[in-house]
Amino acid sequence: MNEQGCFHCGLTIDKNEEINFDEKKFCCNGCKTVYEIFSINDLTCYYDFEKSPGATPQDIQGKYDFLDNEAILSKVLEFQEGNTAIASLNIPHIHCSSCIWILENLNRLQSGISISQVNFPEKRVRITYNSEIVSLKTIVYLLSSIGYEPYISLENYETGKSNIDRTLTYKLGVAFFCFGNIMLLSFPEYFEIKEFWLDNYKPFFRALIFILSLPSFLYSASGYYVSAYKSIKAKMLNIDIPIALGIIVMFIRSTFDMIMDYGPGFFDSLTGLVFFMLLGKMFQIKTYSFLSFERDFKSYFPIAVTRINQDTSEESVPIYDILKGNRLLIRNQELIPVDGILISEKAEIDYSFVTGEEVPITKKSGDKIFAGGKQIGKIIEMEVLHSVSQSYLTQLWSNEIFQKNVDQKHKTITDVISRYFTPILLLIAFAGFGYWIFIDANIAFNVFTAVLIVACPCALALTAPFTFGNILRILGKRKFYLKNALVIEQLAKVDTIVFDKTGTITTNKKANITYEGDLISEENNMLIKNVLRASNHPLSRMLYDSLPETKKIKTDDFQEITGKGIQAIIQNKQIQIGSAEFVRNSVSDPSEIEKTSLHIKIDNVYYGRFVFKNQYREGLQELFLKLSKTYQIKVLSGDNDGERESLEAILPKNTELIFNQKPEQKLDFIKKLQEKGQNVMMVGDGLNDAGALAQSNVGISISENVNVFSPACDAILDAGEFSRLDYFLKLSHKSISIIKMSFTLSLLYNVVGLSFAVTGNLLPLIAAIIMPLSTITIVSFVTFMSNYFSNSNLK
Repeated sequence: MNEQGCFHCGLTIDKNEEINFDEKKFCCNGCKTVYEIFSINDLTCYYDFEKSPGATPQDIQGKYDFLDNEAILSKVLEFQEGNTAIASLNIPHIHCSSCIWILENLNRLQSGISISQVNFPEKRVRITYNSEIVSLKTIVYLLSSIGYEPYISLENYETGKSNIDRTLTYKLGVAFFCFGNIMLLSFPEYFEIKEFWLDNYKPFFRALIFILSLPSFLYSASGYYVSAYKSIKAKMLNIDIPIALGIIVMFIRSTFDMIMDYGPGFFDSLTGLVFFMLLGKMFQIKTYSFLSFERDFKSYFPIAVTRINQDTSEESVPIYDILKGNRLLIRNQELIPVDGILISEKAEIDYSFVTGEEVPITKKSGDKIFAGGKQIGKIIEMEVLHSVSQSYLTQLWSNEIFQKNVDQKHKTITDVISRYFTPILLLIAFAGFGYWIFIDANIAFNVFTAVLIVACPCALALTAPFTFGNILRILGKRKFYLKNALVIEQLAKVDTIVFDKTGTITTNKKANITYEGDLISEENNMLIKNVLRASNHPLSRMLYDSLPETKKIKTDDFQEITGKGIQAIIQNKQIQIGSAEFVRNSVSDPSEIEKTSLHIKIDNVYYGRFVFKNQYREGLQELFLKLSKTYQIKVLSGDNDGERESLEAILPKNTELIFNQKPEQKLDFIKKLQEKGQNVMMVGDGLNDAGALAQSNVGISISENVNVFSPACDAILDAGEFSRLDYFLKLSHKSISIIKMSFTLSLLYNVVGLSFAVTGNLLPLIAAIIMPLSTITIVSFVTFMSNYFSNSNLK
């Protein structure tokens, strides 16, 4: 019987079942079909990644018919609006670069799929597709046909839980069982109880020790062999190669010693080594999970959502307090934070944060609206269907569309060290073995194994992610929320800070507002308040809060023009609120240039203006004084220069003040600074500054009591923590210092460990215990130092 490997999946095939196609052999029609799909779509380069990289296609006809049911489909889909749908599927078979490559090229296999993104650590693929061209059921069958059948559990979708992989726990349990029993069975030989043990039961106990070592060697340590094998196939050298080599050499040598009756071997050390390495790996995973938990669930977005209470009163509440059944008020440009049902008659929703397309979608009363949309136009009310999904909002914020190209200096250093670490380690191990083999074979094997086990770049590789992860957690607790860890590195490079004025260095909670002009009737005041209710601009919010409470009236039409003002129709009256240029078409009164104001026109009759004497944020003077010692400070404002004198009085002398800046002018200003080689941080309110925030090296959005979510920003700062901006910048600098110290500590550890191993003063078992201890040392050091600096800098 002639057996041969299938070209697609690599499984052995019986000659009687062999399928020949295109001069290649396949084990079944499924594998042949996959190959045909790749050939037709010019994707046969898939097989260049890895020989026989596919999984065997399973016969699943009818298995996913439940996806034809709209009610079930709505639970599986993450987003569905018009013909755009997004599904996030769990793919257990993802295991290597070829998997990622094919899953991110699904659009070439199936028309209707626009983009597919793989999350390798979570083994998930997020697919955006056109539901009019292709169904999710078709996509699932396509994935199954090419060997990547998704795992769809409706129970998990309903509860929000995902399957937990307990493989490492099982391996650790087996390793501990083997290690403990082998140690117990080895005691007689340790203490040389000759009469009882060596003379009568030695062969039996040694055979038992050998058998007990097999589950640990073959099962518990299997992950290292698989990883090393794939690394070699990919022509790369990872740290699992020396570990796997050390385990195999120790097993072969111990078996040889036992068979030749040279001694009991080192099965106790071998099983102990596997156990302690797996324990170290478990610790790393638990630590990562802890940081991930802190990041994804405890560091919420500081977005205030307006909730309508049963007595029709309105209150701003944090998004994590929103529950199913609550009624929310969504203003112009506000993010819809949860899935819900539209109560208002009509709404225009911009889903560009989710889909990348900026065409607003019209929704009617009773329609479902999805989290991630942005309300455009007049105010709307909605009823909440689900509580806030923190991970979903994080995902929106971290969308690749809004990512900046960042030079990751420390990642580069880690990559370089990791690349050369394994070859150098193997060289040292073989050199040590070559030296000692002519002196003492026993020491030679100990040296070889100890060198392979003790030296580990894990500590080096963990320094940056653990430092940044802990700093992210600390900053999140202090209400400074960063998009990702890269922002910390960018913050440390900043040399110029540009501040917006209104809503950034001024607070929209306090202002001295006076009215100048003709008397406004109570009825017109009511109209003005209802128009302002839909706006998010800081001046609009301040004026809205200062006007007396009145009954709520439906706004028929609402338009907010960035940098100019509001135009609305309410009770058949046309209302204009905004700048003099917008409301009056010209600036006629020279005195008004000196004041920040909102002008009012109702049915083409100009009434007057509300004049604002802005209240600056608490601690502004002290903050600017501290920042000016290290950074260039600039203030941009869309308002006129009426507050120049008061600003010059409280800000440092070298602060540049620029007024009458439109949003596009702010963006150009940032660009010019960057062209001079400056690293710019922009601090704005996220409303009129989206372009400037996106252009800057670091964009920080100040969040007060409005639900404005700008994906253009790299960080969100709670307005109450504004005065501590200097502290946050200092902490980012300290984090870079911590990484440098950790690098030094890791290198020192490896040098000392190797020097003991090479000289034969370190047993392999001790090396196996020390190796995870290096990780624990680094994590402890990083945690201690980052906490120390964060607390010391509070003063």
